[in-house]
Amino acid sequence: MSKVRFEKTSKYDHKVSIAIVGAGAAGLVAALAAKDNGVDVMVFERDNVPSGSTALSSGFIPACNTRWQSAIASIDTVDIFVDDIQRKNKNQSDRRFVRNVCSVSADVLHWLVDKHEQEFILLDQFLYPGHTTHRMHAHPSRTGSALINSLLEAVERAGVDVVCSAQVEDLFAREDGTIHGLSIKRPDGIVERVGCDAVIFACNGFGGNRIMIDEFIPEMSDSLYFGHAGNKGDSVSWAKQLGASLVQMGSYQGHGSVATPHGVLITWAIIMEGGIQLNSDGVRFSNETEGYSEQALNVLKQPEGIAWNVFDERLHNLGLDFEDYRRAEEAGAIRIANSVASIADIIGAPVDTIKKSLEEIDNFSKGNLSCPFGRIFEDKKKLQGPPFYLVKVTGALFHTQGGILVDNQARVMRSDGSKLPNVFASGGAAVGVSGTGVDGYLSGNGLLTAVTLGYLAGCFAGEQAKKS
Repeated sequence: MSKVRFEKTSKYDHKVSIAIVGAGAAGLVAALAAKDNGVDVMVFERDNVPSGSTALSSGFIPACNTRWQSAIASIDTVDIFVDDIQRKNKNQSDRRFVRNVCSVSADVLHWLVDKHEQEFILLDQFLYPGHTTHRMHAHPSRTGSALINSLLEAVERAGVDVVCSAQVEDLFAREDGTIHGLSIKRPDGIVERVGCDAVIFACNGFGGNRIMIDEFIPEMSDSLYFGHAGNKGDSVSWAKQLGASLVQMGSYQGHGSVATPHGVLITWAIIMEGGIQLNSDGVRFSNETEGYSEQALNVLKQPEGIAWNVFDERLHNLGLDFEDYRRAEEAGAIRIANSVASIADIIGAPVDTIKKSLEEIDNFSKGNLSCPFGRIFEDKKKLQGPPFYLVKVTGALFHTQGGILVDNQARVMRSDGSKLPNVFASGGAAVGVSGTGVDGYLSGNGLLTAVTLGYLAGCFAGEQAKKS
């Protein structure tokens, strides 16, 4: 278990101004921001190659007031963005905190492009659930792995040391909570001690810790975990020992469209643009467009915890724009049905039931009937087939959204309202902006706080380190 050892002083093998725990998007952005402040930075990553939850994600970063939005005359403001987030989480997040991350979102992306040679595009083909305008920005390859690799190249160009295969185990602190160092363990068992002036937690949440999931998110105890295995809740353990405030620990991002047994994410754009989900009996069971996060629970409640994405050739072609979807096709996850009877055979459901479900969709699209789950079907997006395309999917836990309470400078807050002297948290280590459960997650919330809190943590930790 990760520990905080309260020692006034300690002998260290190395010394660095800022120690960052975790080399995902949050940690790498924090490293760039701190380095830009002219201080010595070192990033510690438990894996042999940096990836984290970012690499497993679609890599989409929501931001407002950006130059890419201006280029297509997409109207977006901080107020509009904040309202979208708060509407989704039912006003369960601190509005001032939400406003803070939204306010710097464009600055962070512009800075990454102008100072650190990053590339972004605006996804304007479709709207993700809950977003009222086009604000999803992505690496041109549209994958999280491409995003993390590009950030890693920027960090290397900036001269930041990223120490891999380095598991941070213990923190060393004075009685007032000031961290003055940490220990890292190598795969061969060798332990090194590194002194620091400030530390940034960027090691995500606790999705990979089943004991913590059982405690805080019991409804997902037996679900597929689709996040990074290294998310063991180290930041949660350290926070508890330091007296930091942990809030909204039951909040998380789920996803209702992970191809099974292939383990490949199927883009939710297919559903938003007209695709549907049927259970193994051949019937719809929810409003699929409310959000892919809450759809994880809806899918898991179905027989055997699975569903079938059903869509047409138009949506199949849309899916091919995404590398994850292409990987799913290569793995054999995409099935083709040339008739209603073929759909029934693939699903294992009565053909009459499948036929009825498709006829209902057609009537919903024409306005002859209203969907009992409240989904609005548009005639221009109605399914056209055969051929039809199917993917067998399950619901999964992606990452936790509850975590350490931080202020507007990403400083870690104690339970009594005071701040720890030199400890910062970003990304999944810090509390997100998704409220208290699964249904408050607005698409992209995870990377929104990863890059903005990472940036803020790096900036203010850098300023503090220079003064000390």
